[in-house]
Amino acid sequence: MHEVIWHGRGGQGVVIAAQILAESAYLQGFKGVTSAPTFGPERRGAPLTASTRISDTPIRTFSQIDKADIAVVLDPSLFGVVNILGTLKPRGLLVINTPQKAEEVDVPGCIAIATADAAAIAIRFHLLKEGAPLVNTPMLGVLSKASNLVSIEHLEKGLKWKLSGTAAATNIAALRAAYEEASIKTIA
Repeated sequence: MHEVIWHGRGGQGVVIAAQILAESAYLQGFKGVTSAPTFGPERRGAPLTASTRISDTPIRTFSQIDKADIAVVLDPSLFGVVNILGTLKPRGLLVINTPQKAEEVDVPGCIAIATADAAAIAIRFHLLKEGAPLVNTPMLGVLSKASNLVSIEHLEKGLKWKLSGTAAATNIAALRAAYEEASIKTIA
């Protein structure tokens, strides 16, 4: 089983990203997928998490994820507020929305770090909500490239499941751009 925890703020699309990843994994042929949000104070901008479990066999575990194989961080300011590394298994994959290249990020204990400037990509493709960039779709692209867990083609299908028309096309373009622009550092 692969466990992914998403860290973001209310309004950034954390819950939707977890759902799209689960649906995409199912479309790719995984037999077990779940997605669940964890809310604290339910307000825009408040820290929140969502989780996705993906397995080749049906999943019988529905509890919250304590330690994930992969942590995806939509808002890097959360490192000062939330113990993100505390939610990641030793030698896990850390995926961060940041303008820094993966080689510039020093986080002990990770087997790999993947980065992309998802905010800039969201702005470039006009993925905005109330003026703020929606980085969830670009971060799915970075996750796909760094983990090889769910293919970019199946993420596109998952986006088409959730969105339609111009919204789907724009999000798919942002997904592909983030996939291509992702920076990955593997630690020995």
